[in-house]
Amino acid sequence: MYRLSLTKAVRPAARAFSTTTRVMAGGDTGAPRAQGDAFTKREKANEDYAIRMREKEKIMDLKKKLAEQHEHLKTLQGHLDEISKGSGGEQK
Repeated sequence: MYRLSLTKAVRPAARAFSTTTRVMAGGDTGAPRAQGDAFTKREKANEDYAIRMREKEKIMDLKKKLAEQHEHLKTLQGHLDEISKGSGGEQK
């Protein structure tokens, strides 16, 4: 009798210890984030500014490449027009 009551009492405790593994989301690191410190706010602002500047540079590079591609397409279109006029295509 004592053995049965002791086993029943220990069984839920054993289950609780086996499921205590903490499951975290993808971005969680487990440590709380520092709150309100002026240094951390300034550091975050500097990091955000640097990220914005890098993104701005990337956008400017993409715009430059896009303009170059447009110019290349215009020259190709000009060559196609010359070829079609020279081969007896549409006459304007």
